[in-house]
Amino acid sequence: MGDVSMTVPVIRALVKQYPDLKITFISRPFFKPFFDDIQNLEFFEFDAKERHKGFLGLIRLFEDLRKLDIDAFADLHNVLRSKVVRTLFALSGKKTASVDKGRAEKKALTRAENKIFKPVTSMFERHVKVFQDLGFNVDLSNPSFPSKQNMDTEIIDLIGEKNKNWIGIAPFAQYESKVYPLDLMQQVIDLLAEKTSNKIFLFGGGNKEIQILNQFAEGKENVIVIAGRITFKQELQLISNLDVMLSMDSGNAHIAAMLGVKVITLWGATHPYAGFLPFNQPLENALVSDRNQFPKLPTSVYGNKKVEGYEDAMRSILPKKIVVSIQSQLAE
Repeated sequence: MGDVSMTVPVIRALVKQYPDLKITFISRPFFKPFFDDIQNLEFFEFDAKERHKGFLGLIRLFEDLRKLDIDAFADLHNVLRSKVVRTLFALSGKKTASVDKGRAEKKALTRAENKIFKPVTSMFERHVKVFQDLGFNVDLSNPSFPSKQNMDTEIIDLIGEKNKNWIGIAPFAQYESKVYPLDLMQQVIDLLAEKTSNKIFLFGGGNKEIQILNQFAEGKENVIVIAGRITFKQELQLISNLDVMLSMDSGNAHIAAMLGVKVITLWGATHPYAGFLPFNQPLENALVSDRNQFPKLPTSVYGNKKVEGYEDAMRSILPKKIVVSIQSQLAE
């Protein structure tokens, strides 16, 4: 989810700066709502389960795309499947370009010994470079964002009209090393809920996560569990109307950022220097674990690597600091 949402600001800038350009964006149907507001963009649904499954499916995907009279192919993912399609376009005489994921730089940042602790090129800059290689110079210095989305009546019936500060919290991530300790997150929610001018929305998915979210919200009128109660498209409508989103290093951070929402992110085993700081967000909005206590941080690019003794690294991010950061964003 994060990989796709990080392409949106770049695609939006590309289309704005080259209004005669027509974009065909290929991805899973689930992600189509990300691009609904972008003009001159056609969303092509990648059918991973049937038509485009396996190697022969990728051949069919290429044939389906070739019918659209595509002039160039930008590979923003650079994985095996996209490489196959990219190669087929190249062999057919079309111009292609692919994203450089900077694996060597990221390895130097995350290794335990001889660590090079400095920011690597962001994924947004890497995506810009892909289009530059195809002859399109994209400028991200003055980004535009979509208007606040109108919310369906089902959402308004659930949460009411907006007359308070709206704070979103997405407390989960794919890997445990990126999840803020649940007891500390409870403290964050409790502190935020003390202010009656705040209304807090909890995002997540799956029965286990929903159960935890319900525990977070128990007894608090201004804390509402969103998970499992509205559609994904409706979640996007709500997120676009938030005043601030608190998220782990996860897809929710990038979704909020692509919609122009202020984002506070929490970082455990990972670090914003690896190139995944949400779009157009200042570095001070990324609250990182204490490297004085845990000098090997970051230990991973994606959070999928466990390091003994670093299980409690995120406990070095104090709940009060998180609340102060959120309140400062609301004050602005």
